[in-house]
Amino acid sequence: MHLLAQRLVEWLREQAAARGARGYVVGLSGGIDSAVTAVLCKQACPDGVLGVIMPCYSNPQDAEDARLVAETFAIPFKEIVLDEPFTILVRLLTGDEKHVLDRDLSIANIKPRLRMITLYFYASRLKYLVAGTGNRSELTVGYFTKHGDGGVDLLPLGNLVKRQVYELAEHLGIPRRIIEKPPSAGLWSGQNDEAEMGISYRELDEFILTGKADQRVMEVVKTLATKNAHKKQLPAIPPF
Repeated sequence: MHLLAQRLVEWLREQAAARGARGYVVGLSGGIDSAVTAVLCKQACPDGVLGVIMPCYSNPQDAEDARLVAETFAIPFKEIVLDEPFTILVRLLTGDEKHVLDRDLSIANIKPRLRMITLYFYASRLKYLVAGTGNRSELTVGYFTKHGDGGVDLLPLGNLVKRQVYELAEHLGIPRRIIEKPPSAGLWSGQNDEAEMGISYRELDEFILTGKADQRVMEVVKTLATKNAHKKQLPAIPPF
């Protein structure tokens, strides 16, 4: 893991230099992927990193965990509460703000898209790049929001399955309570990645790395990958 961390840090330095960027902005969600990404960016650009905590009708524990990461690793951060713009948009789009708590993806996905807007505001102001937090497991099945957490400049963890992210987190010294919390995109109260996907990260990682899985897992992966393929493609253009 030490060599992997070194290579990722050097890659981040090279990417910033090649693009004429001064550093990185990272959304701090309180989860393991964002924690690992932020720490790698901090090591790559010690004086050029900003963490942004963006609660939006979120579990208060998530913001607390995000602050813990920022404080533990001396990462400068801003906290922008997105409840109000989210409420306004929900009211405009549905006619009633009571839908802010609905478990409806068409509504819940507004949250990561508001976060994307916020991250790019700071990236533009600071001449930073937006470092995404998606990993190979999520990318394989398209488990991210198009133009939301998928709207980034680069993905440092994009070639690592979830188990490798956990191993890297251990190496980097990410706080134990963050490593042990259930993975969640925070789209609504109690939302859980594995329950929503219908398979565990352990099953998904095993299939990605070895090609081995039971029929149920293979079908879930195939279905999700096909359904979400558009998220990883540029907009279609007629071939004539």
